[in-house]
Amino acid sequence: MDRGGYRPPPPGPGRGYFGRGGVESPGPAYPHLRPGRDRAEERPPLSAGAERYPPPPPPPPQGQEAGRYHPCQEQPPPLPPHHLGLQPLEAGPQEQQQQQQRPFRDHPPPQHQPFPGRAAENGGPHRVDGPGPRQLHPADHGRGDPGGAFPHPGPSVAEARESILGVCRLTAELTALCRRLRQSVEDDAAWAETHREALELKEALEAELRPLTDAGYVAAVRRRLGRIETRRSRARRKKEELGLEGRERGERAAEREAGIDEWRAKRVRQVEEKKKERELKAAADSVLAEVRKKQADAKRILDILCALEKLRKLRKEAAARKAVHPPPSSDEIFQLHVEGLRKMIKKRSELYDAEERALRVMLEGEQEEERKRERENKLKKQREKLEEQQREVEFIMFGDPELPSNHPLRPFRQYYLQAEHSPHVLVQIRQEWDRYLVPEDHPDGSFVPHGWVFPVPPSHDTWATALGQSESW
Repeated sequence: MDRGGYRPPPPGPGRGYFGRGGVESPGPAYPHLRPGRDRAEERPPLSAGAERYPPPPPPPPQGQEAGRYHPCQEQPPPLPPHHLGLQPLEAGPQEQQQQQQRPFRDHPPPQHQPFPGRAAENGGPHRVDGPGPRQLHPADHGRGDPGGAFPHPGPSVAEARESILGVCRLTAELTALCRRLRQSVEDDAAWAETHREALELKEALEAELRPLTDAGYVAAVRRRLGRIETRRSRARRKKEELGLEGRERGERAAEREAGIDEWRAKRVRQVEEKKKERELKAAADSVLAEVRKKQADAKRILDILCALEKLRKLRKEAAARKAVHPPPSSDEIFQLHVEGLRKMIKKRSELYDAEERALRVMLEGEQEEERKRERENKLKKQREKLEEQQREVEFIMFGDPELPSNHPLRPFRQYYLQAEHSPHVLVQIRQEWDRYLVPEDHPDGSFVPHGWVFPVPPSHDTWATALGQSESW
């Protein structure tokens, strides 16, 4: 049942309690409280086939009790079951036996005298102008009474499942008993025993089927199942969203890691290239230094040979003044040795010059490559800077270019940028623009204007007034 709907009390009249004023409240108002106790107790569960609706209120007192105040005279009568669209259920044999054992089954509970007060001293009954704090209408039970029990939360899915499983189990057992009845037609004793068991199972099955055939019970179970399905779908959708976010986060992390790895590899390549260049340059410098050293040695040897020739000439002159003349063969031998050394040094010098030129060319090539690389890096930085400025301008004018897939402006952006991805579209757009490449006086076309296109003057006074108002805004 719903929270504000009809809540049937347990069977049996007289389930009331003594209020604060000393008078007994009627049973239907608070069926979960027992006589003589001012506290709430748990409501006993209804057994299968028990009464679900309260018995009629007790008859008004007669005789001496007629002039005594009873709160039932001011309490509104409980709503009948047929007024709420409910049908009473027939009680089973066990429930009827329990009803016979209950006290005050056929008579109302004894009335208690109110506590003596000023009204009693003056000779009048102790009356209350309105219902007491606990003398509320049955419909208000569980709403504003702090001492009352909590309302029944309604049927649970587990209970409904157990009821359905119990019905299936009882149906299977009843089917087996019917089969036994058909098989034991000749044995009267066995047939009677089986028939009694079948009747008991039938009563139990009917008791289990009563709540399942109630439209309110089924609607409540369906509502609860709907809420459970809604929660599950929400949790499933949230899980999918979390999984999608996790996958997107992983993809972004993978892209970021790939970018970091690429940047690291690029930096490593750059460092290795610079290291190789330094090593090659150092090797070339060392080789060039050796070549220059050899050239210097060859030049020094030539200087030494020239000095030897001068020294021999001076010694010959000194010997001639002393009248000592060396043989002519010694001069020839000396000249032969000197000429041989000069030829060898000349060849070595030519070889060293060739090596020097080769090293210089290599160094100049490396320097040229380095200068070219620096120029390319500089141009690349300038181009990236221009592209960044262009992206900033496009972002300011047209918004973010990286639009999501479900963005409403994405089709328009794809339409205007389709020429960047398809050469056929580029040719078509260029052909459409080429139609306007005509002279000014061409009768079949018009040229693209070179400046701003100003609107034509208004053709109507009302339109001119509207244009003037828009310009004033």
